[in-house]
Amino acid sequence: MSHTVVAELVANVLKVTARAGDTVGPEDTLVILESMKMEIPVLAEVAGTIVELKVAEGEVVRDGDPIAVIEEN
Repeated sequence: MSHTVVAELVANVLKVTARAGDTVGPEDTLVILESMKMEIPVLAEVAGTIVELKVAEGEVVRDGDPIAVIEEN
């Protein structure tokens, strides 16, 4: 079963810390967003393997935009 992690606000993608193929846990950081001079980590939410990252550093995400697809273990 796959799980899609989505953005919860409008922000810039400051840093991508994970890659497709990485095994992650619910508390692992996938990307760091920047909004209003605050850094906001986006967590995996579930344990599994990253199938696809949908963002790159420097992009802008909006509320509801997909960030990553994780195949749950």
